[in-house]
Amino acid sequence: MQALYAQLLVGLINGSFYALLSLGLAVIFGMLNIINFAHGALYMMGAFVAYFLLSLGGINYWWALLIAPVIVGIFGMILERTMLQWLTGLDHLYGLLLTFGIALIVQGVFQNYFGSSGLPYAIPDQLKGGMNLGFMFLPIYRGWVVIFSLVVCIATWFLIEKTRLGANLRAATENPTLVRAFGINVPRMITLTYGLGVGLAALAGVLSAPINQVRPLMGADLIIVVFAVVVIGGMGSIMGSIITGFALGVIEGLTKYFYPEASNTVVFVLMVLVLLVKPTGLTGRAA
Repeated sequence: MQALYAQLLVGLINGSFYALLSLGLAVIFGMLNIINFAHGALYMMGAFVAYFLLSLGGINYWWALLIAPVIVGIFGMILERTMLQWLTGLDHLYGLLLTFGIALIVQGVFQNYFGSSGLPYAIPDQLKGGMNLGFMFLPIYRGWVVIFSLVVCIATWFLIEKTRLGANLRAATENPTLVRAFGINVPRMITLTYGLGVGLAALAGVLSAPINQVRPLMGADLIIVVFAVVVIGGMGSIMGSIITGFALGVIEGLTKYFYPEASNTVVFVLMVLVLLVKPTGLTGRAA
C-alpha cells in the first residue's frame, strides 16, 4: 500500500505540472487562437531563470517564484509583439510552426551552453523534510507543490471567468472591433494575455526545479503530454485543462503501480478514446 500511495503522490505532483502548463496553453489558445509549441521551452526558461537568480544574484526560491514568471512573461510579450502578432487571422498551422521553431532555438541555445545534464536547485529550508501521515511519508516540498499549483489554477480560472478583466479578454477574442469601440486597447490585452500564459509555464518550471533539476530539455520531455492533456480537456477550456491535468497525473501514477509498461502511453490512449467519442474534448464546445 505504501508503494501505491507513493505513486499516487507522484501522480499528483506530475498532475500539478500538467495542470499549470496546460492551463497556460489553454489561456493562450482560448484567448489568442495560437497553438504555442514554445510552451515547453518557456517552462524550461522559468527553471533556468530561478537557477540564475540563486547562483548569480543570491535570490532565494521564494522571490524566484515571483520574479522568474515576470521575466519569462516579459520575454513572451516581446515574442508576441515582434513575431506572433503578424499571424493574426492566419491558419493555426503558422503559429504552431513559428512557436516550434522558437522552441528549437531556445532549447538549442541553452543546450549549447549547459549541455544535457541537470543542474541542482536546492529545496528551500522551510520546505525540507517530511511528515509521517501514518499510511505514508509525505515530503513537505511535494505537498507544497500540489497545494500551490491548485491555488494558482483556481485563481487563474477565477480571473478569466469571473472578473471584468476576464470578460474583456473573452470579448476581445470574439469581436475585437466592438471592444475597441469601448476604448479598450485590444493589442495590449492580447500581449498581456500571452505574457500570463507564458508566466504560468515559467512558474511551473520554478516549482519543478528542486524536484527534476534544471535541464535544457526538461520542457521537451513534457510538452507532448501537456498537449494531450489540453486536447482531452478541450482546446481553450480553462477548467477542463485544470481538471484533466490533475486527473491524468493520478491515472498515470496508478498505471505505474498496476501496469508500469503502459505508464508512458496511457495518456495518449485516453486521448484517442476521448476524441473518438467527443472530438471537442471533455469540456470543449463545437465551433
